[in-house]
Amino acid sequence: MKVLDLKCSHEHRFEGWFASTEEFESQLSRKLVACPVCSTTEVNRMPSAPRLNLSSARGDGAPQAVPAKASADMAALQARALQFMCELIEKTENVGERFAEEARRIHYDEAPARSIRGVTTPEDAHALLEEGIDVMPLPFPDALKEPLQ
Repeated sequence: MKVLDLKCSHEHRFEGWFASTEEFESQLSRKLVACPVCSTTEVNRMPSAPRLNLSSARGDGAPQAVPAKASADMAALQARALQFMCELIEKTENVGERFAEEARRIHYDEAPARSIRGVTTPEDAHALLEEGIDVMPLPFPDALKEPLQ
């Protein structure tokens, strides 16, 4: 199993596990490798140092590699963003393509007040805002649209 350090075109860093380097290249060429944060398939492999198990040399079993602070901060920020999106999914009703219609029904007291999410066109979102209906676009990674294991 190969663990590769990857980065998308939006500078999100993440790991990918592949059977081989050739398998990674094959999946990359077929656009099957996607960023877990923004879902883009524009992904590059980052240089990485080999991982060596040196715990027996130190005697305490602790790993010796410490990630750079900037990289750790970015990973923590990405993790918080994904956690926020998971909570948002959990606490909202997905109305899908009916988003604009349902938002209007809620706004005009024709449907019970609740938090919803869904899909709409930029034009419909703009029209909702002009009507005084608060909406906010949030790009959900494709990985969050499926049940998580």
